[in-house]
This record gives sequence, C-alpha cells and structure tokens, in this order.
Amino acid sequence: PRTRRGCSLLHAQRRPKHKLRHPVDNDPTMQPTPKMRRQPIGEFNMKTKLNRLGLATAVSLFALPALAAEEVKIGLPSWTGAQAIGHVLGEIVTSRIGGQVEYVPGNNATIFQAMDQGKGDIDVHPDVWLPNQQSFTDKYVTGAGTVTLSQNSYEGNQGFCVSKDFASANSITDIADLGRPDVAALMDSDGNGKGEMWIGAPGWASANVNEVKVRDYGLLDFLEPIRAEEAVKTARIKDSIAKGEGYAFYCYKPHAVWFMFDVEMLTEPAFDAAKYTMIQPSDDADWYEKSSVGTKDALKDVQIAWSNSLQERSPAIAEFFANFSLTADDVSGLAFEISANGKEPGDAAKEWIAANSDRVDAMLGL
Repeated sequence: PRTRRGCSLLHAQRRPKHKLRHPVDNDPTMQPTPKMRRQPIGEFNMKTKLNRLGLATAVSLFALPALAAEEVKIGLPSWTGAQAIGHVLGEIVTSRIGGQVEYVPGNNATIFQAMDQGKGDIDVHPDVWLPNQQSFTDKYVTGAGTVTLSQNSYEGNQGFCVSKDFASANSITDIADLGRPDVAALMDSDGNGKGEMWIGAPGWASANVNEVKVRDYGLLDFLEPIRAEEAVKTARIKDSIAKGEGYAFYCYKPHAVWFMFDVEMLTEPAFDAAKYTMIQPSDDADWYEKSSVGTKDALKDVQIAWSNSLQERSPAIAEFFANFSLTADDVSGLAFEISANGKEPGDAAKEWIAANSDRVDAMLGL
C-alpha cells in the first residue's frame, strides 16, 4: 500500500467539521479527574505520525469511520448510459472511498427536484445532457444555486437512424427521405397507414425535442412518433433487421447501438440557433405549440450534477464528484457491455474500474 501525503480527499478525514476531542470528553458519563493518567509524549507522537498516512494507505488498510459514514443516493434515469455512469460512480464510492450508496430510479424532473431540496433523497444526476436539460440547469444551477454542474464533460451527438441495409436499398440519406410515401409504407408495421419512428422514452427531454422536430420537418402525415422504453426500441431494431423491414429511431452517441447493429445517422439541416426554439413541459404547459425546431441539434456537453448539500453531508464524495470524468468512448463501451453482452450495470462498472485504476486514482487525488 502507498503512503503518499497531502491527498486532497484525506482532508475530509483529517479536518472534520467539529474538532475531535479525547474519548473521555465525548462521554458525558465520564469527566476527567486529577487522577486520570496523562497521555505519554511518545504515544502522542506515534498517533500523530499515524494520522499523517495518505488516503491510499488508509483506504487499503483501515476502515475509516468518517469515510464509511458518508453516503450518497444516486439517481438513475432509464437510458443505458446513465445507468452505466451511475454505477461507476457508486462502485468507486463503495470500493475506493468506503461510503454507502443507494440507487434511486427517476426521470430528469424528479432527480433535479430532489437535488434542489437537498434532503438526501437523491444527491446526483449521472448524465446531464445540455442543452437538452437546460431548463433544469437554468432553474436549479443558475437560478436557485442549489445544484452543481460538473466542469468535466464528454461530447454527445444525436439524430435519427435507420439500418444501413434499409438506407441502401431505398436511397435514404436525409431525414426528409422518411417523408416519402414509399419509405413510410415500408415502416408501417401495424397497418395504420403511417410508419413508426421511436423518438425516445417517456420523461426524456430529447423525446420532447424530437416530437417537435417530426412536426416541423413535415413528417407527421407520414410517420407516427412513438415513445417507449429503450428496451422496446432495441428489440424493434433487431427484429426489423432480421425481417428486412424499415424502422427509424432516435439515436445518439455515445451509445451501445453503434456496437450492436449496422446503423447510420441521417443528415438534417445544420444547426441554426435562429430556427431552434425549444420550450420544455416543465417550463410551459403549451410547450408543444410554442416550440419550433427546424434544424439538427448542436453537439452536446454531457456531465454529472449533484446537490450542493452533499458537500456538508458527504464532503469526500462531493470532492470526488468534482474530479470525476469519463469519455464518450468509455460510455459507449460500458453501454455495450450492458445492452449487448447482458452484463448487469454494477458488474460492468466493476470491470471498468479494475481496467482503469490509474484514472480512478487520479479522480481520487492519489
């Protein structure tokens, strides 16, 4: 075990909020008397030296009470990337910091509201996509000042996809091609006269954007926007490819779908802020009528966010969150292990941590 000094996370152990006193002073039933033995100087010096051990040695050799007492509740949105990142956070907290973790399923609104309240019901959102979720960050990060947004982000890209075979067979390259009657007919699996296109899961901010896009791209006469859990979409992609049927779906990077299937993202009109006005339901009940989105989304910044109250309740965990960082390739690989190889998110997280121990050490200030 290593014995480096000065590790930042150790400060949470060496400098508690309230000054530690002799055990006698902490017990109201025991008051010091003149007959009580004073601590020998040598014993004091030995304890002082032990207190200077670095976090690496402390974590590996001892069960430190302060760290073990820290706890965090991690919000878990439904998409695979968020599940993967949430479990990486949780596994590092439990196995490397010695804290306690609880995973709490929830959508964006629920997680941000809980972080804002600061009661510890949910402490962290593992995968905040901006500007998709900007209505929440504007309200709670910029406005109320109750939530912290990480400065360490990875890049996200989103659009609409079809299988390469379907695209090649029907000359489909652009989102407008989905509005051709012949293409829409090939995507109509239920015989209602419209092709189906998955736009996201219930509660996703991006699904709201995509619903507006389908309208503003002039596709509503040909396509039916479908909201369903991501597992439904994945099964439908697999089934449509196996049967040679047409199917279009919202897609984004990073994601396991790029490892699982041979698909391609369709082109859209280049992002133009003047043609992109998106109001989320959390801001206005008439969001759909008041929104207008006629271009591709800008590239995304994706990062974690946590409740400011965590700093007081679990300072070592909060400091780790501030240093936490993943790449888009990390997230895609984790999502692939979960979605394609059937691993549990916790198992995929453990394997990633074992394979990236040096990076985890750096996040912990070791």
